[in-house]
Amino acid sequence: MTSTPELTVLVVEDDFMVASIHTRFVERVEGFRVVGVAATGSQALDEVARLSPDVLLLDVHLPDFSGIELLRRLRARGDDADVIVITAAREADTVRAAAAGGAAHYVVKPFPFEDLAARLDDVRRSREALARIGQRAEGARGAEHRDEVQAGIDEVFSHQGARETRERLPKGLSAETARAVLAALQTAGELSATECADAIGVSRVSARRYLEHFASTGRIGVRLNYGTAGRPERRYRAAPS
Repeated sequence: MTSTPELTVLVVEDDFMVASIHTRFVERVEGFRVVGVAATGSQALDEVARLSPDVLLLDVHLPDFSGIELLRRLRARGDDADVIVITAAREADTVRAAAAGGAAHYVVKPFPFEDLAARLDDVRRSREALARIGQRAEGARGAEHRDEVQAGIDEVFSHQGARETRERLPKGLSAETARAVLAALQTAGELSATECADAIGVSRVSARRYLEHFASTGRIGVRLNYGTAGRPERRYRAAPS
């Protein structure tokens, strides 16, 4: 089985103590090594150019410009490092901007070590899948090899969280809102339809349609909360990473 070499990480965080915690978390995950820490967006741009890290742990709130702007600048100049946004920001616009900029994951502070470890492992598995595509495609010609190569490509996209864009959504549901719903749920861990609606800026009825669709397809879990008066509240849970 092909495995990726050790992956290097740049921590972008303006709080020294928080950066130190993130560094210690990363170094507990086998196969990852922190190679630098940047406290500003400008410093991060320089460090990415100098170190070429595989992964960025990126805070949104930086002293000079936002982590979202940093992500855009990196992509504009062709840097394709995997970015895990780590922030206290929970606004729907920020989540959408991070997803549009190509962030691999979005983790809300504070978080346990296991949350970051799962996201780093997902990045590693995606890179391993990419490496396998290269092996499968090398010398592969003709229709008999097409399915094998396609399977590898599907594996990469499943690790990147893009599976929802390939699913056939019911009539009236959009892929963009579906991604926002799943991102909000992944960020919070568990939401009601009302909480989801507030997080992404849609009506409760609309949010519930998306949540019920993903629950019916097994993408997310549902539990009933009997602690409130009247009918039990349906609470939707993100699927385990």
